[in-house]
Amino acid sequence: MESKIIRVAQGKESTLSQLYINGIFQCYLLEDKIREVKIPSQTAIPTGVFTLKLNTHGAKNVDYKRVFSELHQGMIEIVGLPNFSFVYIHVGNTIKDTAGCPLCGFGFQFNDWNYKVNQSVAAYKMIYPKLVALAKQPTNKIIIENNFQF
Repeated sequence: MESKIIRVAQGKESTLSQLYINGIFQCYLLEDKIREVKIPSQTAIPTGVFTLKLNTHGAKNVDYKRVFSELHQGMIEIVGLPNFSFVYIHVGNTIKDTAGCPLCGFGFQFNDWNYKVNQSVAAYKMIYPKLVALAKQPTNKIIIENNFQF
C-alpha cells in the first residue's frame, strides 16, 4: 500500500492537496503555505518520501481517543520530515487549525485568497482506518509532491 499527497493549489497562506491511497482519490488536505524558509506552525511540510506511524502518546492522542473512541488507535504521524516533528493527519477546517499538519476534508472553498476544507470529521472517519492499516505495515511510505507552478 502506498499513500500520496499531491498539492494542487496554493492560496495566500494555505495549500490545497489531494490524498490518494493505492492510486485512488480519498479526500482533500489543507496545509499552511509552502515556504522556502520554515516558520514554525505556519509552513507546509516538505516534498519527498516519508513514513506513516501510529503515535499513541501526547495530549492530541488523548483528545482523539475521547472523541473517536471506537475508531482511534493512535494519531497518524508522518515521520522522517526534516525539521518537523509531531506532524499528524487530523481534523480541522482552516489554516488556524493546522499548525503545520495536513487537515482532511471532503470538499473545499476558496475565500479571501485562502483555501479551507469542509466535512473534516466525516473525511477523517473514512480515511483513518485505511491510514492505520498503512501505518501498521513496516515498509509503508507516503509520497508528498507538488503538482502546480509557483
